[in-house]
Amino acid sequence: MLQIPEHKISIVEIKTDFDVRIFIKREDLIHPKISGNKFWKLFFNVNQYLESKPKNPLLITFGGAFSNHIASVSAFGKQFDIPTIGIIRGNELENNWQDNPTLSQASKNAMKFFFVSREDYQNKEKLTQKFSENYPNSLIIPEGGSNKIAVEGVQYMLGNDTKDFDYLCTAVGTGGTIAGISKFADENQKVVGIKVVKDDSLENLVKQWSGRDNFELIDADENRYGKITDENIRFINWFYNEYQIPLDPIYTGKMMQKIFDLAGKSFFPKGSKILAFHTGGLQGIKGANQFLKSKGRELIAE
Repeated sequence: MLQIPEHKISIVEIKTDFDVRIFIKREDLIHPKISGNKFWKLFFNVNQYLESKPKNPLLITFGGAFSNHIASVSAFGKQFDIPTIGIIRGNELENNWQDNPTLSQASKNAMKFFFVSREDYQNKEKLTQKFSENYPNSLIIPEGGSNKIAVEGVQYMLGNDTKDFDYLCTAVGTGGTIAGISKFADENQKVVGIKVVKDDSLENLVKQWSGRDNFELIDADENRYGKITDENIRFINWFYNEYQIPLDPIYTGKMMQKIFDLAGKSFFPKGSKILAFHTGGLQGIKGANQFLKSKGRELIAE
């Protein structure tokens, strides 16, 4: 069994000229390789799995070429000495994955890869069934790590230090993190999720997992997953220069950019205290910069 780690995550105020106060909780600093929400979502899934005392434990999961989840699962496996397999979207990567910073690091963490076509990757139920049959004692973790068990782990992102805030904000990809924040938030707190994906099913899924309706989902200015605009890059680099806090281009960069936009439009009542969760994903900057450099575009500060 894994022990819940003792941790004290700092909350930093982001000084602005808005008529609200904005803070950021640095969950990205909980672990150097398993950042933020990924740590807690994986921790609870793996702990429940190990309770069953599986013979030859094995973690299997899904992800794209620059997936923070793939990076985190591989690091988690290395940390706790559990073999890992990554089912990777895009069989075109099979012969050149060594050039990919995320997959290269995952391989150093001893993760084995299975590359599948983008078409086959869409049918995860079929892939899950196939790998369950081939590896009957394994734990198959969904893409992004979100499920009902993961939601329970997110409660550890909340505590006495988060009770004094009117709004709790997070980026939303697969829905597990906002569901956990929604489920364990205090009665007086409103939860705001900034969607970085186009997925109309998320609201019902989050409500199903959290059992509450204390949250609101708002689209990021660019909510196509993995799409990085020049404005995203400008904001991330400005934010880093201004506050010395790095943001990733997929999740936290888009979240903070939208929070600033909402604050400027008086979405939050005057005097509100807003807490944004930095959920990590910073390893993805290297891959993003690799792509941006190939296109001759501005790079993200690291």
